[in-house]
Amino acid sequence: MSKVELTNMCMVYDRARRRVLVQERVKSWKGVAFPGGHVEDGESITGSVIREIREETGLTVSNLEPCGIIHWYNDETGERYMVFNYRTEVYSGELIGETAEGRVFWVDQDELWSLPFAEGFRERVPMFLDRAWNEAYGIWNSQGTGPVSWL
Repeated sequence: MSKVELTNMCMVYDRARRRVLVQERVKSWKGVAFPGGHVEDGESITGSVIREIREETGLTVSNLEPCGIIHWYNDETGERYMVFNYRTEVYSGELIGETAEGRVFWVDQDELWSLPFAEGFRERVPMFLDRAWNEAYGIWNSQGTGPVSWL
């Protein structure tokens, strides 16, 4: 059986102010992206999103809307890496300015594109904002990554 790593990411959207919550990651996958993390053993995917957002931002989210899956497959080892993507406009609590994962802050939706994104994040943003795709699939191996199919 191949190893499967499950992760999540969530766009928290403040419609009234036309802004989104971002995280400037410093530990891994460095750069700006939406907050998220790993699904832990015994945890539901939706539950992992709620937990990760609370840990990384201080906010409690609800009414999560699935908006797509990023699926990477290693054709040499058989490993799979999957990112379950969500968005929500329903949140409460006080924003934490920074954690060990990095700084979190609100940004105007129009300014989002000018930020120094984590590698490969720019291509994912339409999945969250425009509902343009529901899956991205790509191959990775010791030679690097291949083209991504947006479905």
